[in-house]
Amino acid sequence: MNDSLLLSSTTARPTGIPWLMLPARTVLFAAFQALFALGYLWAGFSNAWDASAAWWPFTVTFANLVCIGLLVSFFRSEGKSYLSLFRIDQEHLKNDLWIVLELLVITVPVAMLPNFLLANWLFGNISVAMALFIRHLPGWAAYAGFFLFPISQGLAELVTYFLYIQPRLEQQIESRWLSLSLAAVALGFQHLAVPLLFNGQFILWRMLMFIPFAFMLGIVLRWRPRLLPYLAVIHILMDMGTAFMLLTA
Repeated sequence: MNDSLLLSSTTARPTGIPWLMLPARTVLFAAFQALFALGYLWAGFSNAWDASAAWWPFTVTFANLVCIGLLVSFFRSEGKSYLSLFRIDQEHLKNDLWIVLELLVITVPVAMLPNFLLANWLFGNISVAMALFIRHLPGWAAYAGFFLFPISQGLAELVTYFLYIQPRLEQQIESRWLSLSLAAVALGFQHLAVPLLFNGQFILWRMLMFIPFAFMLGIVLRWRPRLLPYLAVIHILMDMGTAFMLLTA
């Protein structure tokens, strides 16, 4: 599939929807966590909000389902197909696979190093940060989260920021780098609500830990949007690594 077809939004009339989508996922994460907190409050828990934080794999999953539904609708209104974004381009298959293999060499360090460095700087030890992040869930919930969270992330996150928001902002503000920066920063900042804890150090850690990775993904997808299917799979596998920790919490 031609990359210009994947990126093109010239047939779409400029609207405020891409701007609204920049903070939408962050708001959805917080809103779904609030629903869990209300459930705990109704059950008589005095620490309802803190208890709700354990359920972030599901707040993310529910938010992703909403985003996927919106994306399907948005693309359809432009005469495009959401699912077509995940089709592998057979014409460039061999070359794309080589590019993905090369990207894998830098993907893990770019994704993981800021996580460790920031956690050690802010908390003194990453184990303190991880104890706030990874909470105990009932067995059924941990296993469900292990599958639902990563798969829904792979289907929603990169498409939202870099195949929907970024090209449409670029069309409106006529700046490739500003539009890419807005999308990448929004992707990074959304993690402050996964889960949302009213702890300044934790919020700063979650906000900043994925910013370099977000910029790397944004640059790659701006250059080769047809790499989305491969990056989505990598995204799923990486998130499964995170979700695996839920099984031992």
